[in-house]
Amino acid sequence: MDASALNPVRTDTGALLAGRVAVISGAGRPKGIGKATARLFLAHGARVALLDLDGDDARTAAADLNDATGSEFARGWACDVADAAACAAAIEDVLGWSGGALDILVNNAGLTQKRGVAEITEADYDTVTDVVLRGTLLLSQAALPALRARHGGSIVNVSSMSAQQGGGIFGGAHYCAAKAGVLGLTRAMARELGAEGIRVNAIAPGLILTDFSRTGRSDEDKHASGAGWPLPRAGHAAEIAGACLFLASDLSSYVTGTTIDVNGGAHMR
Repeated sequence: MDASALNPVRTDTGALLAGRVAVISGAGRPKGIGKATARLFLAHGARVALLDLDGDDARTAAADLNDATGSEFARGWACDVADAAACAAAIEDVLGWSGGALDILVNNAGLTQKRGVAEITEADYDTVTDVVLRGTLLLSQAALPALRARHGGSIVNVSSMSAQQGGGIFGGAHYCAAKAGVLGLTRAMARELGAEGIRVNAIAPGLILTDFSRTGRSDEDKHASGAGWPLPRAGHAAEIAGACLFLASDLSSYVTGTTIDVNGGAHMR
């Protein structure tokens, strides 16, 4: 048996993603999980493609990261993850930039609406589900040929604590349902793709201080919301990025089909 099969975890470098190429959707927000994850991946040696519905936001985020790192290892593109053709085109552009390489996909794109059950219209349901659930599937499908060509890789799907407890953070029932669907999709993909060396896992963030969770309240008020949790505060985007790094790297080489809760202990299973 090959020695690498006995110990597949790389311990020879502090750069956990050296030589790898990552795609992160929903990465254009200045304080978002996507951009924070891109920053950490870059610090660990990856080349990172940032996708966002707003291409200007994605390109600006990539330029900011390149300026901060003094490199050209980040690049931004527009991508509507709810559109299969747009996903395919974005992945094709990324592969042209990366020389055909793709090792990591982080499905982070999402949106939410505050609606009561009786208030959710068909259009509301489609709007949220198309991005959160359909988008996770479509972008994964677009990336699969490139991952298969590398004989493995890692897909990380960003769900939500709302999926596990039926809300309580932000978003209506349709958002909770879509994020719960992401958890089921993650397990199904992990079961199907594992034999090809493709690991698929999910992260369920709690209340995180990002642009996404803007509610008109200050960060101090959001921290106060978590005063009764075991870790009595809201989380930071960089703390979700750390979980993404674990799942994207060889540190999690025997982990697939799981959900990592990053919520300060607000919800325990």
